[in-house]
Amino acid sequence: MLQETNTATSKEISFNDFKKEVLNDYKIAKISRECSLLGRREVLTGKAKFGIFGDGKEVPQLAMAKAFKKGDFRSGYYRDQTFMMALGELTAQQFFAGLYAHADINADPMSAGRQMGGHFATHSLHEDGSWKNLTKQYNSSADISPTAGQMPRLLGLAQASKIYRNEKSVQKNTHFSINGNEVAWGTIGNASTSEGLFFETINAAGVLQVPMVMSVWDDEYGISVHAKYQTTKESISEILKGFQRDSTHKGYEIIVVNGWDYVQLMDVYQKAAKIAREEHVPVLIHVKELTQPQGHSTSGSHERYKEKERLEWEKDHDCITKMREWILDFELETENGEVLRFVDSEEELILIEKDAKKEVANAKRDAWNAYLNEIKAELSQAVKLLENAAKKSKNSAFINKYKTDLEALVEPTRKDVLSISRKCLRYLKDEDFAEKSALKQFIKSSIATAFDKYSSHLTNNEENSVLKIAETLPTFSQEKNSVDGRIVMRDNFDALLEKHPEVLIFGEDAGFIGDVNQGLEGLQEKFGKLRISDTGIREATIIGQGIGLAMRGLRPIAEVQYLDYLLYALQIMSDDLATLRYRTFGKQKAPLIVRTRGHRLEGIWHAGSPLGAIINSLRGIHVLVPRNMTKAAGFYNTLLEGDDPALVIECLNGYRLKEELPTNLGEFKTPIGVVETIKKGSDMTIVSYGSTLRLVEEAAKELQQVGIDVEIIDAQSLLPFDLNHDCVKSLMKTNKLLVVDEDVPGGATAYILQEIVETQNGYLYLDSKPATLSAKAHRPAYGTDGDYFSKPSTEDIFEKVYEIMHEANPEKFKSLY
Repeated sequence: MLQETNTATSKEISFNDFKKEVLNDYKIAKISRECSLLGRREVLTGKAKFGIFGDGKEVPQLAMAKAFKKGDFRSGYYRDQTFMMALGELTAQQFFAGLYAHADINADPMSAGRQMGGHFATHSLHEDGSWKNLTKQYNSSADISPTAGQMPRLLGLAQASKIYRNEKSVQKNTHFSINGNEVAWGTIGNASTSEGLFFETINAAGVLQVPMVMSVWDDEYGISVHAKYQTTKESISEILKGFQRDSTHKGYEIIVVNGWDYVQLMDVYQKAAKIAREEHVPVLIHVKELTQPQGHSTSGSHERYKEKERLEWEKDHDCITKMREWILDFELETENGEVLRFVDSEEELILIEKDAKKEVANAKRDAWNAYLNEIKAELSQAVKLLENAAKKSKNSAFINKYKTDLEALVEPTRKDVLSISRKCLRYLKDEDFAEKSALKQFIKSSIATAFDKYSSHLTNNEENSVLKIAETLPTFSQEKNSVDGRIVMRDNFDALLEKHPEVLIFGEDAGFIGDVNQGLEGLQEKFGKLRISDTGIREATIIGQGIGLAMRGLRPIAEVQYLDYLLYALQIMSDDLATLRYRTFGKQKAPLIVRTRGHRLEGIWHAGSPLGAIINSLRGIHVLVPRNMTKAAGFYNTLLEGDDPALVIECLNGYRLKEELPTNLGEFKTPIGVVETIKKGSDMTIVSYGSTLRLVEEAAKELQQVGIDVEIIDAQSLLPFDLNHDCVKSLMKTNKLLVVDEDVPGGATAYILQEIVETQNGYLYLDSKPATLSAKAHRPAYGTDGDYFSKPSTEDIFEKVYEIMHEANPEKFKSLY
């Protein structure tokens, strides 16, 4: 750090730069620590709901920040406030705005109050949703709370650099990468390394050899549980020694460092960054001997579970305390005999500490006032409206009482303001005057504004939304060209890979053999192993790869071999992918497409239809259920024109069925959120999707023979479902409804039923009870008979429809049983 020069003057200038840097680091650490201390108090006084802080981890985060360059990405957890402050990406006032849940992206740029404090994100997108130049800024992917949940995404963020360095087709995208020089930095608490997601990611990163630096902050505890109950040998670096690279095997560089040693930390992080950045080798840094001065969080005190000796040790080995001692003790004698010091007396550090404390106190005050003043303005408006309404109302005494209660609130919430306003409206229900109308308008406006503050950005609803992409029908040659469905899929992927150089497809068996159903046959040979690649059997990190790659401007299609295996990845899809746009207030996106196949599989572990679990876990992801490969291909074509994540479930038993090969491959588009009527009818509306539709079509032919004419609607898209409300238009004609699928009772059929009957007001047009027909409550037994007696069959569908028609017209349709 000190520069060797020929003159004493130059040496002194170099030392002064070093001194300035060290003292500035110390101030940042103290500001961060004061934020933690004061933040805890704010929670305990009730101003904030929950607090989880980075105290005890300040010094290693300073070192990490110095090695972190623009273009790099962080995928961390909720202790990294000092790191963000050192980069200049988090101020003390923003820290408190997040703690108070200030629902304004300008006040809390991390999430607009949607996440707990300690969850950090930078803005990857312009206001119009287009990408910023990510190489010109520091990047932090948005944190999530589930322990180790940040790990799979970290893998993809790192892999993107490998793609950009080695895949010529995307090297022109210089606003995402400069020759793949960017490092992905991960952080995690030592206890969370017990999670399977950690080990799965560590293994995958070692296999892929990606530029990833993984920091483990080790304070020996996971909440109240000591490391001896968490980790074999009580050391993550010890048990990962087999991952250490050597002269004959690729692997990790593993480094162990004490978290209170400022000088050693600076050296270690520079070394780690150089290895990862230049060699594309993953690095694990085990940062030991850290402390947690306030315990895990505001939910409890660490004095309850730490022994007196441990508490004393933590006091002595606090990283800021150690850094302070080093600063005070530091002396360097020059060649001329001059002694160089960082400070001449302790008073200089005391002054820095006082300035830090004052800065944080002011930041807290300003953040609280900014948060509260918005609400107080709304409160004043409500009070005035209630006062005016009370003057005209016969129930003025009740309204005035509520108004007085509202005025008395010193620290109101929006809930207080709106709750009281809505209660008062009840007293005006039998009255009609302008002041009541004004109150009603205030309530409606407040609810509409609250939607933007608390519920917006689940998906992209702007003009470039994928939902606004119109259908483009497939075209066909005059001469019939009937092929297996898999050929439609393969040739369409071929066209997409040519059209979109940023598209990558990867998954179990996706590469060399072209996926288990040959939908990618020959494409690895044509486009290379980076664009069409195999992965290990590790569904969570397959999805993580996709999230990270998508966050860095690539268009990944991550393949999970079968739908049932998606359960391995459901947590990552639900907690990370589905919430990303929402939890960043639209400032980050990951347009990942997840490809899988399901329906009509046989056996308990390969049932292929857990759609109820999926759609209720993945709000924020489009869930698409095409009935054949042409429809599925059309969905991929549509999705690549937009920027929302999606899950496409292909029909497993459709790859060998014959379909006409379109001539406009890569161009025809299946609309999202639009149903299709595949058979007109007058007696009943049947709604289904996927492979079950074929059974419905078979049953419809048999029903026709007994005089029952059903209308069949293919849902096509479950999230979203039937945006044009075409199902209710069918009910206006048929007045009867049956929803059929092979999920468990109360699953996707119940969801569809609610959408039609409640959301679309379909109940208005029914003259018999709406019905569902699903699989049994258990998973299907193995074999053809197990499938027949576990899931709806053609006979089940026939008899269910007939039963409903018998109830409506028993004379014409005599009972079968």
